[in-house]
Formats: sequence, structure tokens, C-alpha cells
Amino acid sequence: MTSSATGLCESAHLLASRAIGWLARHRRRGALPPGTTAELTDPDNLYKPLGETALTAAVVLREGVASAEDARAARELLAFAWDQLGEGDLLYERQLQHTLITDPLEFYGHFARAGYRHERLDGLLAHWASLTSARHVELLPNRCLAVANAARLAGVDHNTDWEALTAATWLGNTPEPWALDWMTAYCVTHTVFHLTDWGANPRALPPRIRDYLATWLPVWLDVWREVRDWDLVAELMVVDSCLPEPRCTASDYQLLASTQREDGLMPRDGHEVDDDPEQAYHDHHHPTVVAAMAGTLALSRNLGAQ
Repeated sequence: MTSSATGLCESAHLLASRAIGWLARHRRRGALPPGTTAELTDPDNLYKPLGETALTAAVVLREGVASAEDARAARELLAFAWDQLGEGDLLYERQLQHTLITDPLEFYGHFARAGYRHERLDGLLAHWASLTSARHVELLPNRCLAVANAARLAGVDHNTDWEALTAATWLGNTPEPWALDWMTAYCVTHTVFHLTDWGANPRALPPRIRDYLATWLPVWLDVWREVRDWDLVAELMVVDSCLPEPRCTASDYQLLASTQREDGLMPRDGHEVDDDPEQAYHDHHHPTVVAAMAGTLALSRNLGAQ
């Protein structure tokens, strides 16, 4: 292994390990309030972060490059999130009561990847996937890919036309790269995530998209690093690990790891982290999740290339 590859692995491992540890130590701050029902008056506040935690923990375990301690922490995170969702009962009730929502399936895909199953939800989702209504839910194009990938993981995929779904996205049209704005950048990252199943299959990206990203992803990274949007920088670095030939270097991971706090929290931007631990958790949970993903995938890809 070259010194550059060694440096990348060391920085990526440090980034992921600290982030996983922080998420595990603070997981109780992400607990759903007592009496939470499937109605979820504010789903983005605590429910969505549980899904993000489960996703990252499942990918950490899938890649198999974490230390024994980090793998144990990932299993604890998955078990915690599953318990908070009533071992799948909340997802089942939510899907049963609201036919056209897709988040129960999207969440369930993360757990199914790790071997968690819910028999009644399996049956409900198999029926749901057969409905014309379900196949034509009005969603942003990258979200359509999210649903398709979750259906694939849950085993209820019904001959998805991946080419058509990709063509409906901004990235799928390889447009003027200078037109990219903040929100579209997140759509770009998630288009890649869902097409490749969070880096599991880089070859699933169409060649023209691979070439486009190989050219312009480094430019976008420079832009968002300059404004210190660390959440988006980390997401774009995950995209890099989803390419057949990642371009990020050891210095890229060293910079991200140097931005991370020693306790594992990844700041979302250049502003001060709130002194209140609860506020800090809610403000910076997402970038820390992404940091764990970025470090894990980079380490896995780099070790696999040796």
C-alpha cells in the first residue's frame, strides 16, 4: 500500500470511528417521545434521524471494515432504532393508515439490509407495491429512486425502469454544472446513492454520469469546502466513493477529519457548535451520520482496491 493510500485509510478510519462512537454514545437523545404514534406530527425532528442512523449502521456492517468496537456500536444503533420504531410496528401502522406515503418502505429498506424483518409489514408492502397508486406517487425524481431502491432491499421491487427514473433527475441529464445550487446538490448526491445502493454497486451508474461526475465533482467539492458547508462536503465525498474510480485523496479526508471534533461530532458548517448537548445533537446529527458513511465507504473502497 502506498503512503498516500495509507494516509487515506488512516484518516477515513478515524473519521468513521469517531462519528460512529459519538452516534452510539448519544443515541438516547434521538429517542421518540413517549406515546409517539404513527401520526408523527413532526416526522423530520426525530423520526427521520432514526432512519438515517439505521442506514449508516447498516452500511457500516455491510462493508465489514469497522473495528470490533465500531461494529458493536453499529449493531447497538440498529437495535436502538428498531426498538424505537416498535420493532417495525410503527412503520406498519404508518403505512397502513397512509397509503401514499413512502417513508415506511424507505426506512424498512435499511433494516431489511441488516436482517430485520416484520412479517405484517412485509405482506402490506407487497400489496402496496402492486397498487397503481403506489407506482405513481408524486415525488421528486431522486425520491422515486429512493423508493425503488428500498423496494429492492425489502424484496418488493416490481420491474423498476431504472433508466426512466434516472432520466427524470437533474443529474440524469448531465446539465450545465455551474447551475448547481445547494438543494440540487443534495438531489445529485441522493440520485447517486440510490442508483448505487449507497455505494454497493458503483457500476450501476450510467457511463455518461460517471464521466460527468469524475469531471465536476472535484469542482463542486472545492466550492462547498470554501464556504465550509461540511454536511454537503461529506455527502459529496460519499458520492466519490460511489464512483467506479474515486478521486478524493488522503488530504481530502485529512481535512474532513481535522474539521471533526475529537468527540466525533461533525459540525454541519463553519458556525460554532451550541454548548447545549441536546441542541448540538439535533443540529449536528446529520453531518455526523454522513461523516460515518464517508469514512466507512472510503476505507472500504481503498482497502478493496489494494
